[in-house]
Amino acid sequence: MLVLSRQRDESIIIGDNIVLTVVDIRGDKVRLGIDAPKEVPVHRQEVYEAIQRENRRAAGQKTDDGETAKSKQ
Repeated sequence: MLVLSRQRDESIIIGDNIVLTVVDIRGDKVRLGIDAPKEVPVHRQEVYEAIQRENRRAAGQKTDDGETAKSKQ
């Protein structure tokens, strides 16, 4: 994992076309602005994990506890 220090209004660039900018810092929270092409999905981790779980469920694959998602219904 790469760890960088940035201050408000400073950015990092990922690849050639994704820019992360520190928009605000309030206490222990940091607000990030993400400029990425529309075809690049950007999600919070918990949303991404929920999407993956739903995709596995819809496909009838095994869930994290080893059961098939369809058998849980």
